[in-house]
Amino acid sequence: MSRSADELRPDSPIKDLADEAAAQLLQELAEIIAYHDARYHTADEQTEPEISDAEYDALIQLNRQVEAAFPGLMRPDSPSVRVGIVPAGNFAKITHALPMLSLGNAFDADDLSDFTARIRRFLSLPEDSPLEMTAEPKIDGLSLSLRYEKGKLIYAATRGDGTIGEDVTANIRTLNEVPDILAGEIPDVFEVRGEVYMRRSDFAALNSEQEKQGGKIFANPRNAAAGALRQKDAKITASRNLRFFAYAAGALSDPVSDTHKGFLDRLSEAGFSVNPLTALCRNETELLAHYQKIASLRPELDYDIDGVVYKINRHDWQERLGQVSRAPRWAIAHKFPAEQAETILRDIEIQVGRTGALTPVARLQPVLVGGVTVSNATLHNEDEIRRKDIRIGDSVILQRAGDVIPQIVRVRTEKRSEGAAVFIFPETCPICGHPATRPEGEAVRRCTGGFECEAQSREQLKHFVSRDAMDIDGLGSQLIDLFYDRGWIKTPADIFRLPEKRDEIAALERMAEKSTDNLCRAIEAVRTPPLEKLIFGLGIRQIGQATAKLLASRYQSLEALMQACQNAADTSHPDYAELTAIDQIGTSVTDDLVRFFTARQTAPMIADLLAHTTPVPPEAPSADSPVSGKTIVFTGTLEKRSRSEAKAQAEKLGAKVSGAVSARTDILVAGPGAGSKLKKAEELEIEILSEEEWLAFITGHNG
Repeated sequence: MSRSADELRPDSPIKDLADEAAAQLLQELAEIIAYHDARYHTADEQTEPEISDAEYDALIQLNRQVEAAFPGLMRPDSPSVRVGIVPAGNFAKITHALPMLSLGNAFDADDLSDFTARIRRFLSLPEDSPLEMTAEPKIDGLSLSLRYEKGKLIYAATRGDGTIGEDVTANIRTLNEVPDILAGEIPDVFEVRGEVYMRRSDFAALNSEQEKQGGKIFANPRNAAAGALRQKDAKITASRNLRFFAYAAGALSDPVSDTHKGFLDRLSEAGFSVNPLTALCRNETELLAHYQKIASLRPELDYDIDGVVYKINRHDWQERLGQVSRAPRWAIAHKFPAEQAETILRDIEIQVGRTGALTPVARLQPVLVGGVTVSNATLHNEDEIRRKDIRIGDSVILQRAGDVIPQIVRVRTEKRSEGAAVFIFPETCPICGHPATRPEGEAVRRCTGGFECEAQSREQLKHFVSRDAMDIDGLGSQLIDLFYDRGWIKTPADIFRLPEKRDEIAALERMAEKSTDNLCRAIEAVRTPPLEKLIFGLGIRQIGQATAKLLASRYQSLEALMQACQNAADTSHPDYAELTAIDQIGTSVTDDLVRFFTARQTAPMIADLLAHTTPVPPEAPSADSPVSGKTIVFTGTLEKRSRSEAKAQAEKLGAKVSGAVSARTDILVAGPGAGSKLKKAEELEIEILSEEEWLAFITGHNG
């Protein structure tokens, strides 16, 4: 899940993509962004963000560009309409009275001008009219909603997916800056929204204590605050010294003020901490001046911020402006550029990931950037090294984009010594020695060793047991490495042999009788996994959860899928056409499936795995409906139901849903806005139905 927007961006202009390629790109973006959303919004003691805010923003922007070019392909799970993630199962759920929205981003003065121009157009305001807005620091913490009734705190809820959050009331009551009872006159229903954060000084003290106790070292204050907020024991939360800034209203039974600034003043009177750097500005010039002021103060602050939030001050204008997709029209976050520092590149090492990707990592002379000591930075791929002319021994400018993952911005070539060495990117895997190939058109070189490569094997095993795959509770990364080093596990099937070593496991340091028994029970519990989870757990490149579900539904067994992929190695075989015709699969994903299932070590690995598990296929599609065995293509805008629901219904009726029109297509279902697919279907004399005609055709057969 580490592919960047640059790696995903097609070589040709987005508008020139085929529908199949655009749909595949949108699927991959949806899965990657959902993965990083989960790591960001549920960050706790075990989970940390993997990419920077800037890299995340680039993925969001690429997704929007593709959706703008192909509006008919917009997915129901599009990141454009999703806020956060569905809450996990550790806490009770609370439905927000009003959605907790995300914010759009501005990165420079031009973006701010575009934002204010859109507001003026929407409100029909003259270009020279005043546009009063507040400017306040964007706290890098966790969004929280507090509900008070008759002045008493009733509950505290995290943002979650924007609609449903987690009940963290018991933990929030430990914060001094969240009053249990409010002062002054307030409405009977009074929802306050704000940000929970940890001060830098408290973060440093926490990590120091964690190191002494041999505990987890947190990556940054936000991650530490998230871990503290989601503790099951409120005493632990209390010990972490969390703080809270209030900055917005949720549901109110009566208005509090006509303006946002007036509302913030009322919050202060009621006993909340409101950021003292918040200012009221009358135009863009004042907004940018305050932005620069906050940016200059940033290094001195005892809390992390990553930008400045601008909000229309008048509440009646906020109501008129409303929202679009997952963000309000009346507010925007002006993000800070990444902080930078200079250091020396001591060496470049190659890391091998789960899919065999060879990623160069810079080993740096330690340097302080944004309050964190950095000694490593990603170099992305060999083209990046060549493009920036990065050499071992160079003085380099380093930045922590979004204050998460460090990266090298540029080389100080004027300071380059004669001994600076050009890095030769390996053509063989540094771990296993297998050839490392770079397919044409791709930026990444990959090891071909598969499970024979120790690095890939370790990472694939960690993926196999992860929550979205087999979900083996208690078998985390550290235990995988420990068992791997002892030679107990090398392939997924070996995991199911671990209960045979129960006594040896129990004798290990930090492993007690109870935890060992729990682990063995967790392994036994997944011997009959859903087929789609097993397919996803294999870690095949480009096969996310949605694609694994499609494959499970189509082939109904792992053996059938493997046979089809082996047959598809011959592109003239009908199974190749069958695979590529599956909606949202196409040639690129098919090639990765074929590559995986034809690898020398795959067949014996699968046979061994199936000797220890009995995958449960999804419900078989209907065999006697009017569309059983027919190939259906949906195009244009569906008005009666979502595209996803229509496809799922067709597949349940036994149809094969394809993303492209061909001579093998039986029916094209065309909604408003249908374009090239409709024209091609007409040329091929394929049966064309409107959405209403399609629904009438399948009436009585929709399960």
